[in-house]
Amino acid sequence: MVVAPPDADQQEPLLKESSGESFRGTSEVLKRVAKGSSAYPEEFKAEVEKWLAVAVDIEQHSRAWVEPFASSKEYSDEGRAASQAALTAQLHSLEAALGESNRFAAAAQQGSTAKCIAGTPSLSIADIALLAAVQPLLSYVMGAEARAPFPRTVQWVLEDAGQHASVAKVMGRIPLSPAPQGWVAPPKKDTKKKKKEGGGGGGDKQPQAPENGAGAADAELDPEKAAKKAAKQAEKEAKAAKLAAKKEAAAAAAAAQAAKKSAAGEGAGESKKAAAEAKRKAEAEEAARLKAEVDAVPKGAKKDVSKAAGKAYNPHIVEATWYDWWEASGYFKPDMNSTKPPFVIVIPPPNVTGALHIGHALTNSIQDTIVRWRRMSGYNTVWVPGTDHAGIATQTIVEKTLQREKGVSRHQLGREGFLEEVYKWVDVYGGRITNQLRRIGSSVDWSRCVFTMDPQMSRAVNEAFVRMYNDGAIYRDNRLVNWCCKLKTAVSDIEVEYIDVPKRTLMTVPGYTEPVEFGVLTSFAYPLEGGGEIVVATTRPETMLGDTAVAVHPEDPRYKHLHGKFAVHPLNQRRIPIICDAELVDMNFGTGAVKITPAHDPNDFKTGKRHNLESINVFDDDGYINEQGGEFAGQPRFKARVTVVEALDKLGLFRGTTDNPMRFGICSRSKDVIEPCLKPQWWVKCDTMAAKSCAAVRSGELEIIPKEFEVVWFRWLENIRDWCISRQLWWGHRIPAYYVQMEGETGQPGMLSEDTKRWVVGHNREEAHALASSRYPGCKFNLLQDEDVLDTWFSSGLFPFSVFKWPEISEDLKKFYPGSLLETGHDILFFWVARMVMMGLQLTGQVPFKQVYLHAMVRDAHGRKMSKSLGNVVDPLHVIDGISLEGLHQTLLSGNLDAKEVERAKAGQRTDFPDGIEECGTDALRFGLCAYTSQARDINLDIKRIVAYRHWCNKLYNAIRFASMNLPEDYQPPAHPTQLDMSSLPATPRWLLSKLSNASAGTVKAMEAYEFANATQRVYCFWQYELCDVYIELMKPIMAMDDSSPEQVATKRATRDVLWIALETGLRLLHPFMPFVTEELWQRLPKPQGVEVSPSIMLAPYPEGVPAWANPQLEAEYSYLMECVSKVRSLRSDYGLLKQRPHLYLTVSDAGKAAVLERSKLELSTLTNSSEVSVLPSGSAAPPMGCGVAIVDDATVAHLMLKGILDPALEVAKLQKKLADVEQRLEGMVKKMSMPGYAEKTPEAVRNDHAEAKARMEAERLATVQQLLGMQQLADAK
Repeated sequence: MVVAPPDADQQEPLLKESSGESFRGTSEVLKRVAKGSSAYPEEFKAEVEKWLAVAVDIEQHSRAWVEPFASSKEYSDEGRAASQAALTAQLHSLEAALGESNRFAAAAQQGSTAKCIAGTPSLSIADIALLAAVQPLLSYVMGAEARAPFPRTVQWVLEDAGQHASVAKVMGRIPLSPAPQGWVAPPKKDTKKKKKEGGGGGGDKQPQAPENGAGAADAELDPEKAAKKAAKQAEKEAKAAKLAAKKEAAAAAAAAQAAKKSAAGEGAGESKKAAAEAKRKAEAEEAARLKAEVDAVPKGAKKDVSKAAGKAYNPHIVEATWYDWWEASGYFKPDMNSTKPPFVIVIPPPNVTGALHIGHALTNSIQDTIVRWRRMSGYNTVWVPGTDHAGIATQTIVEKTLQREKGVSRHQLGREGFLEEVYKWVDVYGGRITNQLRRIGSSVDWSRCVFTMDPQMSRAVNEAFVRMYNDGAIYRDNRLVNWCCKLKTAVSDIEVEYIDVPKRTLMTVPGYTEPVEFGVLTSFAYPLEGGGEIVVATTRPETMLGDTAVAVHPEDPRYKHLHGKFAVHPLNQRRIPIICDAELVDMNFGTGAVKITPAHDPNDFKTGKRHNLESINVFDDDGYINEQGGEFAGQPRFKARVTVVEALDKLGLFRGTTDNPMRFGICSRSKDVIEPCLKPQWWVKCDTMAAKSCAAVRSGELEIIPKEFEVVWFRWLENIRDWCISRQLWWGHRIPAYYVQMEGETGQPGMLSEDTKRWVVGHNREEAHALASSRYPGCKFNLLQDEDVLDTWFSSGLFPFSVFKWPEISEDLKKFYPGSLLETGHDILFFWVARMVMMGLQLTGQVPFKQVYLHAMVRDAHGRKMSKSLGNVVDPLHVIDGISLEGLHQTLLSGNLDAKEVERAKAGQRTDFPDGIEECGTDALRFGLCAYTSQARDINLDIKRIVAYRHWCNKLYNAIRFASMNLPEDYQPPAHPTQLDMSSLPATPRWLLSKLSNASAGTVKAMEAYEFANATQRVYCFWQYELCDVYIELMKPIMAMDDSSPEQVATKRATRDVLWIALETGLRLLHPFMPFVTEELWQRLPKPQGVEVSPSIMLAPYPEGVPAWANPQLEAEYSYLMECVSKVRSLRSDYGLLKQRPHLYLTVSDAGKAAVLERSKLELSTLTNSSEVSVLPSGSAAPPMGCGVAIVDDATVAHLMLKGILDPALEVAKLQKKLADVEQRLEGMVKKMSMPGYAEKTPEAVRNDHAEAKARMEAERLATVQQLLGMQQLADAK
């Protein structure tokens, strides 16, 4: 492993393994190095990765302050200020965590005093990453005053983690910045100056480590390392001297040519500029011409591919028109008369208010990949699209719009008028998301597209409610709900975000001008009847207005004399019983007495039910104290938090406050603090349905993928609570329930005083009236329909069967229900997937789908959650179309960020996207997202990787252009490729067909298991490493043959046939992932005659393995050849050979391998760019002196003739250094294997590894000695 440290150009560390695999960035490097060790323990994985993400965030923002990055002009004062704010926030989180005593329990249990941030027993990679990220700030940036708020962090760096033996050895004594105050910014560099040799950007030097730091420690403790460093430095200086000499010679030559250039007029440089400008102009003109051509194609018409394609891949031009043609041709629709097996999937309906985000892009890329693959694999596919009415989100947006544009509220418009405005808004904006789904290439059946407020969908919702009510699965009850005072509605659990505060904390709350205090435990006394008092404590003193009891533990001796007694409420004189409750009260916590407010606390509500206590709601829907609050009525709840305590203090009952950890909910939409409130609502009884859903998974009727989510499924459903489905909104499905109000009554439903038995449920008012008349014969009454609407998740839960016209027994329902698969993110496993399964079983008696595939969540390249305030949100359309940095900045201005958040977000964008985002196209985005998808893992999305796939599309494009140049105009492809006579084909075509068969079979197997990363890797490797890098290169000398002999003609024909097969099959293999570019290129390939050909690649059969093509022996031979090629190419790279074509000698001691090399000389010379290849079996003459040497394996050594190409003296110095290194490693291995007890104490597998390594080192030493002798002879001769 070689870790390249970050510099001003590279920006982040890079680890490269000998296998060629690389890992970029602090987090990925550390995780790879520590894999399987105590520094990355599995049981602490989540916490370690959490703090790794914090470290990476600190590392990123530190670049604005720490060298070698900070002094560049990239960082403005504004950007540096934003980074300071971000760093301060993260340091506060670290400071708070270090103050948590239970965080270090694991270490204490093992007798260690170590303070490991992730709670691990010993130092983890999270500690290492945080230490490395924070230390430069403390040492060079933050003055004493700036460090003052972080004493625990400073101590941790200097005395805890920083003094760990392994850390201290590397870092030595860690200094603190001598600055008295502030954050010390580095001076600006002059970026116009030439970078200093070997450096990271010139200018002022970085702060150097202390003398007893890393460098000194290495020199003192490891002389061998010091020697290596000195040798590397000497090599650098030699290279620099050589480069300087070259530049001096070039300058002299340039001076000598100056007069000629002057006489000739325009210099060579200007000529090159002119040529480049002319090339750019020609490319722009060609792109404009091609764009005009595709723009002129009528909507739904097929693109004319008989015209010449552009010289380079252009995503816009390639992707244009294909989707409209597919849709117009009906290729997305199922065949209702087909006998093929059905494959049915419904889209997770996006919010009608929404725009495409990266989560949608991932979901639809995966789903479309699956659907296209199944369609090509012989299934009758139906993929049903739709949008969700998104009750709260849509109503909130429309209300804000009406207030902003017309100055009216929904209440001023009335219910019907407001709903008219919502439908107008949906008509204008509702199609935005569906049009964007088309950009992703989603091959959904748009003729079946539904909106959850469509009449048919509304009918299904009504039917479901009525049936479930009649079956006892829905009931009305007074229970606690999550109440949002700002939205004035109950919200579901998914819409509540929880905040933990460790101590007294001031926080901003919507609707309040002053911050509100949380994390404080307030103690006060209740006077007792007959004298005395009992002290209770609460974090929400305003709720004491609704207290109806004080609870004590029945075994608590302090309060046994109070059993059955009463306290007196000091603010309203209400008698409050002292109750005994062992389930709620912990006699060892606080005073051992607990105030009970059944209407405003979940635990108190349960206690109230057990003891039949009165429930008193003291808040109105807006969060103000209601009439139950007496003198406090009309006060906002958090103002009452203060005034209630003041009143208690005046009465002499206040007993003080103390810091206390606190957890409370925040509405995810309004950011208001959730208030638990007692409300009469409609509830779904979930226990029976949940049990059936668990049984379906256990029996295999429903499969959850990845399987590890089964545990989560069982845990949640086996502990499920009943589901509140009432929402106090106007937009949504109005509940088909009617309250029977007797003539003369004035009470309204929805109050705590309502009679829950008065409700009747019917499909319509007439049916409800008949039911009420039957229940109350002879009574006069009015029917009041419930004003509330159903939770959006209720209608979404019906989606898999309501889209097929349920409750009708339609042809669609019979043919396509239950579905085949539900694909979605694991974050809504409970809130949507579980509810679909429960409601499907309840209403249809069947699970709604046979499989559930749960994909990962998308994070940014650094592992952080995407957030507008961080500036790391990725809009898929920006990736598809490209966007400038300024354009990214502009997107921040349309949101709700304040000025500081905007600047912070801009700084994040400048760090992650300094040049904006390059146009990548849909295909590259889809392929990248699928390639990232590993089951049950988060995706750290790096846009650079998507850009790389966009350039890879150009490689595909060029492969087809190569084919078009090498397949004659009258070329006829083979009509039956799988029936080729393999024995008549040359070796390379047979090898490629074998690799193609393997790639096809492996891709199908991966797709069956939903292993998309594996599938994309197999397809990519075939195209990149086998077809393009090898076969097409080996074709070139074949195509250069003349047609003088029948044998050469046959070879060229076979080579062309296999090229066509590989391209055509490879495009079909790739199509589900990259639908647009594969259709474009497939249409441009010649088609065989005399056989039926699909009109579109999306209808062509998906490739499978062809047993007749399999040739394991040939694959093994070519694997050996590729290893030879790889070693020779590395050798060429080491010696800086570009266009030179030296003679290649291959010494080989294995007769079988010698035979392979002998018959593969043409392939070897082509792929290694050698003028000639000589194979020297055992007993042959040795290769001539003057060769560079590379060991291929234990039987094969490559010798590349360098005589006359390189300076022997310089090569001798390099080889001497290499020989010293080899001998040093060999000596170390011999020493290790000679230690006393080695044979007895070392496991056999390890001894075998050591023996093999020793043999390789000895062979490498021998080859290096031979190479050195040859070069020395050349140097002496010279």
